[in-house]
Amino acid sequence: MININQIIADELSIKLWQVENTLTLKNEGGTVPFIARYRKEKTGNLDENFIRDIFDRNDYLIELEERKQTILQSILEQGKLTDELKAKIEKCLVKNELEDLYLPYKPKRRTRATIAKEKGLEPLARLIMEFNNPNASIIDLDLLAKDFISEEKGVANVKEALAGASDILAEEVADKAELRSWLRNYFEQKGTFVSAIKDEFEVGSTKYEFYRNYEKAVKYIPPHSMLALRRGETEGILTIDLKYEDDKILEYLERKEVFTSKENLRTFLNAMLKDSFNRLMKHSLIGEVRLNKKIDADFESIKVFESNLKQMLLASPAGMKPSLGIDPGFRTGCKVVALDETGKFLEYVAIYPHNSQNERKNAGETIKKLVNKYNVELIAIGNGTAGRETDTFISEVLQDMDKKIIKVIVNESGASIYSASPVAQKEFPDLDLTIRGAISIGRRLMDPLAELVKIDPKSIGVGQYQHDVDQKLLRKKLEETIESAVNFVGVDINTASAELLKYVAGISPKLAENIITYRDSNGTFKNRKQLMKIPKFGDKTFEQCAGFLRIRNGENLLDNTAVHPESYKIVESIAKDLQLPISEITKTPEKLKQIDIKKYCNEEIGELTLKDILSELEKPGRDPRESFKYAEFNDKIKEISDLKQGMELEGVITNITNFGAFADIGVHQDGLIHISEMSNTYVKDPTKIVKVGQIVNVRVLDVNEKLKRITLSMKKPDVVKPKPKKEQASFNINDLKSKFK
Repeated sequence: MININQIIADELSIKLWQVENTLTLKNEGGTVPFIARYRKEKTGNLDENFIRDIFDRNDYLIELEERKQTILQSILEQGKLTDELKAKIEKCLVKNELEDLYLPYKPKRRTRATIAKEKGLEPLARLIMEFNNPNASIIDLDLLAKDFISEEKGVANVKEALAGASDILAEEVADKAELRSWLRNYFEQKGTFVSAIKDEFEVGSTKYEFYRNYEKAVKYIPPHSMLALRRGETEGILTIDLKYEDDKILEYLERKEVFTSKENLRTFLNAMLKDSFNRLMKHSLIGEVRLNKKIDADFESIKVFESNLKQMLLASPAGMKPSLGIDPGFRTGCKVVALDETGKFLEYVAIYPHNSQNERKNAGETIKKLVNKYNVELIAIGNGTAGRETDTFISEVLQDMDKKIIKVIVNESGASIYSASPVAQKEFPDLDLTIRGAISIGRRLMDPLAELVKIDPKSIGVGQYQHDVDQKLLRKKLEETIESAVNFVGVDINTASAELLKYVAGISPKLAENIITYRDSNGTFKNRKQLMKIPKFGDKTFEQCAGFLRIRNGENLLDNTAVHPESYKIVESIAKDLQLPISEITKTPEKLKQIDIKKYCNEEIGELTLKDILSELEKPGRDPRESFKYAEFNDKIKEISDLKQGMELEGVITNITNFGAFADIGVHQDGLIHISEMSNTYVKDPTKIVKVGQIVNVRVLDVNEKLKRITLSMKKPDVVKPKPKKEQASFNINDLKSKFK
């Protein structure tokens, strides 16, 4: 039996006690955010990523151990379990290798080998192999096989007898774990993926043109290419093969399995090995290699998605201020909603600034009335159709007003999905879809996190091949990402929606609904202790979630911080030693810095947690997200036709992929910043250079209006060199963007 905890510790290069304590906390009902934030002494200050890795690897190894027991029992019941085989199985740490070991003993459907055994040809196979050694005498295969001819058993002649013996030996070879492992590794290290577009598709007629005559070593194929190839194959456009050197494989098999010097037996055995490889090993092993590369590609793509999503969720909030949300449109008009400082819907109106001068004038007056009526401080404009035109219109309106109002073009991806969702229907049952969409746009500017959690992450538009990857794993990882972001920021329990609350550590969707129901019936929460009055809210739940819930302007200042209630007594001791009331302790940061934290350490709370507590007391209620910034697009650049090579513009990163990033520069078409154009120096990982929502300065390298292709560069002007036309042709923005839908 393997020591799972020790294996995890070795693999992650951490101490055994860290793994043991972390898993103990999990078994006691601990959530990842809670363990990472409030049990640092127990884990040795492991962050969320380490903790999730421990959890995931532990689950994998437990599942592997359960499979081992099933396999051992099956082989034991067959009477074939040896000490050597048992030891190999027990030491195994990889599922593929475990299944290779089990393959010779795994119950099979009726095969050519089992049919040959039914015909009594297994003794012939054993006889032949007795001569497979350097010292064996000359063998007459026909003479050996003659004794196994049987009309009753269906063996008509020598040829059929030898064929049956070969089938038996071929299956035995195909079941050998050592050989399968070598071949799998050979395909992965030496193989090449080759793709082609089927003849019926003319040049330039598909989005897979890049893969028309594509070759890439298996070990070097980029994740996005692997997923693109599989999608093209599924759509019936591409064919994919794995190219390798046949001779190398057959030479290896001969070296491992043929030991005789007798030519006739070598010929027989080599033919058997070729059959074993081509019929029983090649297709399954290539399938495994393809699947392994798909799993690797899934993992990398999901990592990109996680990173992009987290950056978008943690985008700077403009703040809870009276706002207008505008869903732009030409013919159907712009839908405008007014929201108060809590995001509450106040009023809706449709305006038509793009139809005629008279209607434009009327629309301007309407906007001014709404701004003055609700003391509006923010205006959010969706970046979809008519977005830039509406932005220009709003700029004209604001020029005639004295007050300073911030207007921002907001990424509206997923707003239409939200507006038709059960969540939106429940929130605004009496409002039209378009009005709900405008509300979502307005709220995204005020607090992106609180609004985006209501939308399926796959609809937000920051993923890479999200519909092609393992959906179960994707859902798990994206939920973990949302959970991490929500608990990092903290949640105002008096304004949060049920969709936001359900991601707080320890709170289930049902409990989130109970919190809303209690709040609606009893008014705002005054302190964290009130949580215990909510139905189904137990001590464990309170322990897990309390530190992540905020109560602004409540009875206890600490309830608006990340200080956990279990640590309130320590803060009270600190305040007492400083001769200050709790309400005043946050106003003397210079005194807090002079505290000897070791004085307040105990068995449960050590220096790490105390440092966090003091940090919170220095800035209670602070938002950990970056301060709000927004891009200002060039008013003269509204359409792709306005772009010229060499222009320098401001843009916003909207999506990051393995091969670069897309940036919105205000022309309804994102431009591609290829990884080679992101920096003056070599870039291996685009996420190390930019993040979603980041404002960047870019230079236009190339524009193709017909293909709606924009190529951008972040390099400094003195090193930017426009690429030759033939190279630029490989980057079709429409084609690439379609992969992320």
